[in-house]
Parts: sequence; C-alpha cells; structure tokens
Amino acid sequence: MFGSSYALLAIGFTIIFGVMRRINLSYGATIMLGAYVGTWLHVNFQVSAFIVALTTLASTVIVGIYVERLCFRSIRRSAVLASMVSSFVIWMQLEEAAVHLLPERTYAFPSLFIAGSYEIGPFLFRAEQTSMLVLAALMGIALHLLLYRTRFGLALRAVSESPSASAYMGINAAWISLSAFVLVSVIGGVAGYAILATDEQITPYFGLWATFKGLIAMMLGGMGSLPGAILGGLLLGIVEAHSLWYLGNEYKDLSAYLLLFVILILRPGGLMGKNILSREGLAFRRV
Repeated sequence: MFGSSYALLAIGFTIIFGVMRRINLSYGATIMLGAYVGTWLHVNFQVSAFIVALTTLASTVIVGIYVERLCFRSIRRSAVLASMVSSFVIWMQLEEAAVHLLPERTYAFPSLFIAGSYEIGPFLFRAEQTSMLVLAALMGIALHLLLYRTRFGLALRAVSESPSASAYMGINAAWISLSAFVLVSVIGGVAGYAILATDEQITPYFGLWATFKGLIAMMLGGMGSLPGAILGGLLLGIVEAHSLWYLGNEYKDLSAYLLLFVILILRPGGLMGKNILSREGLAFRRV
C-alpha cells in the first residue's frame, strides 16, 4: 500500500524519461503547484473536494504546458543539457510560486471520499491506499494500450526514437510533444491528488519528495517499462515499510538509496528496463 503512491509517480516519470526521453526535473514541482492551486481554493473559498480535484488536475496540465513551451519547445532536442538545466530552474520557480501562494508550512488537503479500513485475516488495509494500488494498475494498463495499440502511441514512440525520420513520415513532432506533456500532466495531477487526499495534508516539500520517490521507483523498475514502474514503486514501498518497522524512521530514506544502489549494480537497466530496451532496439533495426 505504501508502494502504490510511488508506483503512480513512477508511471509519469517513465513516460517522460523512458518513452519521451526528455530530462524534465520539474515534474514533481509541476504536480505540487497544481495541488497548491486546488488547496488555495479550498482554504480561501471552502470549495468542495470535487472542485479541488478538478482544479488540481487542470492546474497541473496548464503548468505542464508552460514547462513544455519554455524548456523543450524553445530548445533543440539535441541540447539535452540545456533543457535539463532549464527544467531545474523552472523547478525552483514553481516551488517559489507555490510558497508565495500559500506561505504556511502545512495545509489540510481535502479527501474526495471518506473511506475507512478493513481487515482480511491478520492484515489491516486502508481503503484509500488500496484504491491507489488499483488505480496504478489500471493506469499502467491504459497507458500500455495507448502507447502500443494506437496511432498516437506509435507516433510518440517514433518521434522519441528518430525525430527526423518521423518528420519525413508526416508526423507533427511539436504537436506530439505537446500532447505527451498534457498526458503526463494528467497522470501527475491524478497521482498527486490521490496521494495528498490519502495523507490529507500538503507541504512545500511535496515536490521534492515526489521527484525523488518517482525517480527512484522508475529506475528500480527500468526506464521505459510501465510494468517496471509499478513493480519498482511496490518494491520501494515494501523496503521502506520494513525499514521503518525494524530500524526506525531515520533509516527509511537510507534504505531506499541503498536499494537503488544494489539494483543498479546487479541490473543497471533496472528490473525490467533492459528487456524493454533490447526488444525496442531489435524492432528499430528491423525497420
């Protein structure tokens, strides 16, 4: 259940880093600012949780388009370092905007529905975290179908693999890039709201937390693998939960970094990423 929140974040990072092959360090801050806008409405106008959810989603999409236009549309695709640095600067900008919007340290975040807990044998489950696990699985299946069973998915993978060849085929790379950023922003908005509604609070550190946890879960599962993103998130949650129980809270993050270190030594491509990359490379050589 802990890992389900990491899996939701890792799915978005997998689309950005593994499929689109863009180094967007501001993704976590994009989610945070979208959630802050929804929280601002809730704090100042006492709107319903449903309006907060819609506002969070819409604001995340708008901020995602802003990042795409500023960091990736205006910078050549070959200038990877320039786009990465600019996305890092935008990360700082978005966090500063969120802090100015709501300057206090912690704010309550409304949950969309009230759900309790239930027991199965000796195990206790929180309904919110269980629903996040189901949401991560459904989202992974839907995105897999979108990427590998639709013309949009084919165009996105073609632009990612070879922008020049896709241009000769008549694919509008600028439109595909914008659509992909809208897609990952929707994923981020859904993930951010689900996580914050479960925690029922938001802090200025949420963007940094989402970036670290999402990247670690993605690298554990393997870049470009949606099942790997879910597996990496679940594995990270299991290790952190056991570290918290046996070693204490101060070792929880250390155990995550140690797990990533071990996995990258044993399987540098992640648990499932190496197979994905080799299969896509073989398909590209055939074409």
